[in-house]
Amino acid sequence: MAFHVIQDLPRPEEMLTELPLPDELKAVKKLRDMQVSDIIRGDSPAFLIIVGPCSAHDADAVCEYVSRLARVQEKVKDRLMLMPRIYTNKPRTLGTGYKGMLHQPDHMGKPNIVKGIQSLRQMHIRAMKESGLSAADEMLYPGNYPYVEDLLSYVAIGARSVANQQHRLTVSGLDIPVGMKNPTSGEVRVMLESIYAAQHSHVFVYNNKEVHTDGNPLTHAVLRGAVDPSGIRVPNYHYEDLARISNLYLKQDLQNPALIVDVNHDNSNKRYEEQPRIALEVMKSRRINPDLKKMIKGLMIESYLVGGRQEMNGTTFGQSITDPCLGWNDTERLLLKIADEVD
Repeated sequence: MAFHVIQDLPRPEEMLTELPLPDELKAVKKLRDMQVSDIIRGDSPAFLIIVGPCSAHDADAVCEYVSRLARVQEKVKDRLMLMPRIYTNKPRTLGTGYKGMLHQPDHMGKPNIVKGIQSLRQMHIRAMKESGLSAADEMLYPGNYPYVEDLLSYVAIGARSVANQQHRLTVSGLDIPVGMKNPTSGEVRVMLESIYAAQHSHVFVYNNKEVHTDGNPLTHAVLRGAVDPSGIRVPNYHYEDLARISNLYLKQDLQNPALIVDVNHDNSNKRYEEQPRIALEVMKSRRINPDLKKMIKGLMIESYLVGGRQEMNGTTFGQSITDPCLGWNDTERLLLKIADEVD
């Protein structure tokens, strides 16, 4: 076989003991879990914003960003719930390039997954301690979820993973909201099937055990645009798209129907500076259609301290080394505008 063992990984319980979440932060996470769950269930009028860098490669910059976000959260706490994106796994279409802190704790260094797990836990715990905000991360590898299960208040399943059986089954055992993105093809049916699967119970192999899950009623949809067979990016955030997908969603036997709109990726044609315009268009759609207002529970925004992106060897503090992001000043203005749109 062509597998070459580099090192054994510690068991998840060992890592959680080595780098534990302090009791006072467990209380923070418990409260935020409840708050975001209430939004998805429709029991809270607050609007969810999942916002932050495309990928978290620098703990100092991430913690500075999340601390700024906490100050904005205090201003808008009666209308918005801000969920920091602290994404430590980066899917790569061609399999090459930076794969996230899990693989490379030093983005310019060699892969070291044991150190990567340690580094991402330290970053999540530090960010929560300094800001009082628990975060979202993407579940790129279901087998790694036990290493972060005590830290996250929201999980995203990406467009390239949403049809994967192990992702769907793993989500069925989570007790926090999970957003299933539409696949890159834009096929809404695949997304809805994924939600259905995750909302039901299953028996399968997880973390080297045979397990039974209860199903996750907080699993919901995330719209991120699509790519057609010719390679042209096609948005799905316009009013007509939202109305069509919402109607299709409501015809399914699904609990807690909810849409989150990702205003970057294929919805913005990867033009990160378009995110404010798209976000406000979605808010307008909610305003003019009561059914959409009830269905659309939040937005995803890619944002960092400095707008745009830099190469892997760049030295700009707080600028993305993967997809370009909205800068902080534009982000803060946008969040305050969104808050004004929520009643």
